[in-house]
Amino acid sequence: MTKKFDLCVIGAGPGGYVSAIRASQLGLKVAIVEANHLGGICLNWGCIPTKALLRSSEINHLLHNLGDFGFSAQNIQHDFAKIIERSRAVSKRLSSGIAGLMKKNKIEVFDGFAKFLDAKKISISKDGKEIEQIEASYFVVATGARARIIAGMEPDGENIWTYREAMTAKALPKSLIVVGSGAIGSEFASFYRNMGSEVTLVEMAENILPVEDEEISKLARKSFEKQGIKILTSASLKSLTKGKGEVVAKIEIAGKIEELKAEKVIMAVGIVANIENLGLEKTKVKVEKNQILVNGYMETAEANIYAIGDVAGAPWLAHKASHEGIIASEKIASKLNKYDAKKVHPIKKENIPGCTYSMPQIASVGLTEKKATELGKKIKVGRFPYLANGKAIAMGEADGLIKVIFDEKTGELLGAHLIGAEVTEMIQGIVIAKQAELTEEDLMHTIFPHPTMSEMMHEAVLDAYGKVIHF
Repeated sequence: MTKKFDLCVIGAGPGGYVSAIRASQLGLKVAIVEANHLGGICLNWGCIPTKALLRSSEINHLLHNLGDFGFSAQNIQHDFAKIIERSRAVSKRLSSGIAGLMKKNKIEVFDGFAKFLDAKKISISKDGKEIEQIEASYFVVATGARARIIAGMEPDGENIWTYREAMTAKALPKSLIVVGSGAIGSEFASFYRNMGSEVTLVEMAENILPVEDEEISKLARKSFEKQGIKILTSASLKSLTKGKGEVVAKIEIAGKIEELKAEKVIMAVGIVANIENLGLEKTKVKVEKNQILVNGYMETAEANIYAIGDVAGAPWLAHKASHEGIIASEKIASKLNKYDAKKVHPIKKENIPGCTYSMPQIASVGLTEKKATELGKKIKVGRFPYLANGKAIAMGEADGLIKVIFDEKTGELLGAHLIGAEVTEMIQGIVIAKQAELTEEDLMHTIFPHPTMSEMMHEAVLDAYGKVIHF
């Protein structure tokens, strides 16, 4: 017999499983369908295991700079296989925890691939055979995305890697080309360089980390180059040729072809939403530019089908997917008279922080200085450097900058852009201020603890209005 649910979530990544849990909390009977691993790409192949790798590279960097802190050590070595093993163990531990959360919240888990038969029913298959059919009043599509592949430069798992091969490498490559300098590319460039590989970072745009504020991007480039990463910008990859133990990359810069050789190449050129073979054509769901069209409540053109996370467009971030999942479940619960519709708020993408966990870290939220100016806003910009902060100096982390942007007329916090140690933790203070619609006066009168690195956020606000104290 066909099983029936109030809600069926398709995909158990950070958007899907959070959506399922919230719906269950609100009293809905919930099912979740996952074709691969609970936790999705983020937990199994993205956010979490890469942070474990980056932590190892940070330790390696520190061990080779012990003299700065009054220590010395000889014959420092690492076991690369154990570093990879630890990363996978961290991922496995958390993945098994998701299974526990599903059981705790009485969410029925289906292991298989979901496909719509119509707007109210899906078929679930495993190894090409149908194993179940499910009917649900509502569906949330949270199928995520995969690495974008360029024709003629397909990853082979041996010499040309995607993020998967990059985080499960059998040995540390002596040389590496990373194509694409977004968060994924920059994090892998940072990891492998700090582990000892010779790294070249190739970017089509004028600046690395092209979605970031231009000033921050330039500071990141300066820091990366100081660490020994070779950077090529305004550079177009034309071809990859595999040889014996190496890959030859032909790259066009200013009309001239440059040839680079490396042991391995990581392709980090974006992602593609997983929307194929879902049976969306059996519904009214609209797809444009390979993403499902949704409104601020994550509703699609089919009244009972919602979409969240990477399939619903940029920014492609786990925390964005999770928040969208909560919005979708609360909206659905309100339609089933199990939640107050007045408490459901549409997503504000301008309040979504972005983080890159390279060395140095980069974090941002809201408008860049360039974008704010293009929108015709009169702005006030405040900056505060790490080198003027006591805690940063004491930690040996004196390179970095906090930058904040305000609307001159209203005092609205338009954006913030941070680079330096632990900015991925500090950005949340600014995100709260932005969400709460605090003005420069509110932030100026907020008492920050001393000595902390977070004090720099306060000083940056003061600087925007000519009141900075310590610089």
